[in-house]
Amino acid sequence: MPNDQKVIRRQKLRWRIRKRIQGVAQKPRLSVFRSNKDIYVQLIDDKNGVTLASASSREKDIAAQSGNKVEKSTMVGKAIAQKAIALGIETCVFDRGGYLYHGRVKAIADGAREGGLKL
Repeated sequence: MPNDQKVIRRQKLRWRIRKRIQGVAQKPRLSVFRSNKDIYVQLIDDKNGVTLASASSREKDIAAQSGNKVEKSTMVGKAIAQKAIALGIETCVFDRGGYLYHGRVKAIADGAREGGLKL
């Protein structure tokens, strides 16, 4: 367990959120992880324990784009929406992972909505 108080606080928030949220194959969980430099999202089926699709700001087409981290997060949201629609998934449950819903996390959700995904 990390000693950093910020990390511990976020983990407690994350566990509290995860008690209420569960993804299934038709309505998977859209999980967000935010590092200092990059952002990662996954569509997860918790019932089977399977990641259905993933996207991140490290993918070649997104990393090649210019822009700040919030703009790249919007691109990641659009990318995960395209992958989800290709799999036949139209709705998902948004899991912010203990992060506050603003900035890059909100940009992911907005980008996914623009891409046609219902959260």
